[in-house]
Amino acid sequence: MEHIVHLAEDHNTSSHLYADDTQLYASCRPEDFNDVRTRLSNCITDVAQWCASRRLQINAYKTGVIWFGSRANLRKLANHDCSVCVRSESVQPATVVRDLGAYLDAELTMNQHVSKIAAASFFHLRRLRQSCRRVGTEVTIQLVLALITSRLDYCNSLLAGAPQSTLGVLQRVQNAAARLMFERGPRDHVTDSLIQLHWLPDRQRIAGEYNINW
Repeated sequence: MEHIVHLAEDHNTSSHLYADDTQLYASCRPEDFNDVRTRLSNCITDVAQWCASRRLQINAYKTGVIWFGSRANLRKLANHDCSVCVRSESVQPATVVRDLGAYLDAELTMNQHVSKIAAASFFHLRRLRQSCRRVGTEVTIQLVLALITSRLDYCNSLLAGAPQSTLGVLQRVQNAAARLMFERGPRDHVTDSLIQLHWLPDRQRIAGEYNINW
């Protein structure tokens, strides 16, 4: 894999490798995007040739392309061809990509990522509510920790600085999990339950703040 890093550097492109996942990236001003697009396409061509020499193959259908930027800068690219060539295929840019379980949108608002976490968490909470009385409190707590809080904590540093309009739904997930564990109704206050569980509010969990005055 070291060869891929060198190939990327030859094209003035940065790389990030994790297991069998390889990412190529570069930054530019909106008016210089075509230069980056060409460099990425040429780099991918060389990587594909390197893979072919080792009986490996890049799958264009599993390759994603995304342009990150502010809404104003992305709007400047709207009428241009922003695709990247992968072998003989032209890969069109996506608005959201998944990177090691995190969903990154073009403006890096993290709204899609938060929505995915909330949807999966509420799905599991509904299922747990149907079975919590049969399995008992101790098992319910372990299931909540495994299925809910693990999702809230996974890569949560990506959400640092996000507005409350984005993070609010994650706090509702945490509140719902606490109500489930203490068998409380949907309108019952939950602050004392969070204190008893030693759970920080979600914004503080993300920021890593440990001195909280309830």
